[in-house]
Amino acid sequence: MSTVPTILTNVDARGVATLTLNRPERNNAYNEEMLRALRAAVHELQIDASVRVVVVRGSGKHFQAGADLTWVESLRSASWRTLEPISRLTLLAFHELCHLSKPTVALVHGGCFGGGTGIATACDVVVASRDAMFGITEARWGLVVTPVMPQLIARLGAGRARRYAMTCERFGAERAYEIGFIDEVCDEGQLDDASGSIVDALLHCPPEALAQTKAVALEYGGLDLSRSQVDGLVQPHALKRMSAEAEEGLASFLERRPPRWYIP
Repeated sequence: MSTVPTILTNVDARGVATLTLNRPERNNAYNEEMLRALRAAVHELQIDASVRVVVVRGSGKHFQAGADLTWVESLRSASWRTLEPISRLTLLAFHELCHLSKPTVALVHGGCFGGGTGIATACDVVVASRDAMFGITEARWGLVVTPVMPQLIARLGAGRARRYAMTCERFGAERAYEIGFIDEVCDEGQLDDASGSIVDALLHCPPEALAQTKAVALEYGGLDLSRSQVDGLVQPHALKRMSAEAEEGLASFLERRPPRWYIP
């Protein structure tokens, strides 16, 4: 386990907390350690009465590159008893961020792929700089995107979620704004300035009213998941990791070659 925290948090005098994804050497790709740290950080922000707004960002050159596929490959021979809890951990980390009662603002720069799109769409407001690049990429590697599909559908609608989760196309900030994936686009390096008025507007509202407004939006937006719905998202995610397609997809990624199912 790394001695460097994979999640950093700090709270300023206004009650604005910054949650920073902190694996820049891996483009902030998540592994089990980061998922557990994310859940712990969200829990601490939830119970800290001084926190009014949470800003989520990534350190280094990218916002978040999805799952660390080297870590995923290391689990290739793992049993269901190992993989099912990891898939559940993955879903819960994103779900709990989505249900944090404090308003959340994602600041996206560089790459935002796979689970990174889940982290971004778990937030209430998404601001991206023009250098941002997005992609819902799991299917390309023989995996499925089920842990974050509810947030993606809530943001994009079922039609566009289907398109981008199935084609795994990359798209830039302007296209992300056009399809409703993000709320604002700004010049590179201007995320703090671009989000400043949004954070200020949130600080003008009392915390309980914001929490109640968010709770209603999540409930009627289909993001309050039942236990059976959670199981229905977790189980195919874990099973797919055990499949021949996942084995070949991950091998093609690590070997930097096209997968066998691709015929140009």
